[in-house]
Amino acid sequence: MPARSLNLGILAHVDAGKTTLTERLLHCAGVIDAPGSVDSGTTQTDTLTLERRRGITIRAAVVAFPLGDLIVNVVDTPGHPDFIAEVERSLAVLDGAVLVLSAVEGVQPQTRILMRALQRLHVPTLLFVNKIDRTGADVDGVLAAVAKRLTPDVLPMGTVRDAGSRTATFTAYRTDDVGFRDRETEALAEHDDDLLASYVEGRACSARRLRDGVAAQTATGLLHPVYAGSAATGAGVPELMQGIADLLPVPTPAPTAAPSGRVFKVERGAAGEKVAYVRMVTGSVGLRRRLDLPEGRVAKVSGIELFEAGHWVRSPEVGAGQIARLHGLAAVRVGDGFGGPCASDDHHFAPPTLEAAVRAIRPEQGPALRSALAALADQDPLIDARSDDDGQLVVSLYGRVQQEVLAATLAEEYGVEAEFSDASVVHVERPRRTARAIEELNTESNPYGATIGLRISPTAPGSGLSFGMDVVSRGIPLFLFKSAEAFGAAMERHVARTLQRGLSGWTVTDCRVTLTDAAYASWDGPPSTRGDLPTALDYRKLTPIVLRQALSRAGTRVCEPMLRVSLEVPTESTPALQRLLGRWGAEVTDQSSRGDYATLEARLPAARLHDLQRQLPDLTGGEGVLESRFDGYQPVRGRPPVRRGAGR
Repeated sequence: MPARSLNLGILAHVDAGKTTLTERLLHCAGVIDAPGSVDSGTTQTDTLTLERRRGITIRAAVVAFPLGDLIVNVVDTPGHPDFIAEVERSLAVLDGAVLVLSAVEGVQPQTRILMRALQRLHVPTLLFVNKIDRTGADVDGVLAAVAKRLTPDVLPMGTVRDAGSRTATFTAYRTDDVGFRDRETEALAEHDDDLLASYVEGRACSARRLRDGVAAQTATGLLHPVYAGSAATGAGVPELMQGIADLLPVPTPAPTAAPSGRVFKVERGAAGEKVAYVRMVTGSVGLRRRLDLPEGRVAKVSGIELFEAGHWVRSPEVGAGQIARLHGLAAVRVGDGFGGPCASDDHHFAPPTLEAAVRAIRPEQGPALRSALAALADQDPLIDARSDDDGQLVVSLYGRVQQEVLAATLAEEYGVEAEFSDASVVHVERPRRTARAIEELNTESNPYGATIGLRISPTAPGSGLSFGMDVVSRGIPLFLFKSAEAFGAAMERHVARTLQRGLSGWTVTDCRVTLTDAAYASWDGPPSTRGDLPTALDYRKLTPIVLRQALSRAGTRVCEPMLRVSLEVPTESTPALQRLLGRWGAEVTDQSSRGDYATLEARLPAARLHDLQRQLPDLTGGEGVLESRFDGYQPVRGRPPVRRGAGR
């Protein structure tokens, strides 16, 4: 049976010491001889030149260290919102997390964003106040800021001495420390009525019950134990490691169940082959095991690697709870699940709201650019690299930082110098009304050997595209498609491809397309249907003609993406921010205050997000925090934008 595994995330604002702490954990566990350096590129996680230069984690990385009888897999996750899909995929495989704060800078904007993400996904979280050895370190001030700006449900687990000096230390409280036991009881009683009653009645609780209570409330996200130390000197790190072992929940593996798992990262190996990072949920997977992936894709495992002693090493199998790298899965995509609930538990991400054209600066590198974007799409399919009508490459994006990173990645990893156009907002089209069109075979306007009739109808916002058939079976060319299901699947593909470009060039969505008429030519049929037998190409060519006729009769309404934004700002900044949002046509839906900070909720056109991100620091003295999430589409006011060179 494989060793017990805990999948741990370490997250932080830029420069709070996340990567340094990861290195120190590996060193304390004996995995590496000495902590690596970010600047020299010797760390186990942020090894990309681009990551070191920008100071952000771009790709999820995995390392592991032993902790008693426990194997801790550290999943290093991106923190920037432009990489939200990568963040969400990584956080979804975690059993627990350590959120790192600086003892000097304290609670920073990204700290609050990360904490809210962890709370939203119910990830049990410990806090680690790092850099207690730095001049200006103020642990008490950080704790006060945490209680005020992150969560009041915190429990300091020790005391710091000589803060601000290289001799700074962290000492964990003893279980028989009366003061600590009182603080434990008070913290736990906030969410435990029985313990509260015992506390009010003066009945003492055992140290074991208190410690079990801390672990239980940490596991459910009700309480956040706080440790402190210095990743640079190692102070407080052993105590943090003990807290990881004692307080974070270790899942109980189901080794005898059917194998199931999820792919949270895909990268390319040295020979260009796909390497899939998989978190196993139940059962085990061995060599030559066939995996049934979504959409009928099948792959066979040719190699398995586990992270041990600082390196990825070959293994005959991977078991429940473990993280492994699987080779041989040529058809795999990031986000794929297999087996049981993982196969159907799809992670749905908000669609990217920006797109930009990209071209190779040196024309001879055009094919290399296409290959590189195809490889990057394996790592994040949401970039959706495609060609427009003019043959120019277009990619989907979440933000301009992602665009900059993509350009740098193409140059540094693939040797392709690429130039991006200004990113533009992606709109959609919705049909205005129900309409129908038909092209009969053997008519002047129809050179193909088939009859196709289609009806397009608007459906509820957010429903997407659906397809159905309402035709008699004798009109289906079974000699071509073998079954009615196969014919329907082919027609659905033709419909989806056609609706990638609507009347204004945007993708048409929130509608149902129904095949209402179908017939085909034959040599011995009635006179009206006589002719050469059709081919599959006839249906591929005729379907767009009929569907565009129906769409033209239905008309479309262009809709722009909307975002639900949450702003946490100093109270004195609120009036100026409200005026700005009002000028942009944003709808403020909620407002509240706590202490010196106010929280505003608003519905904002996605086209204004970049402007808000750019102006927020000046409006709030650098203290504003912005979170945004996709909130559907709404009709554009005024003249609708037309998409140029849209992909088909």
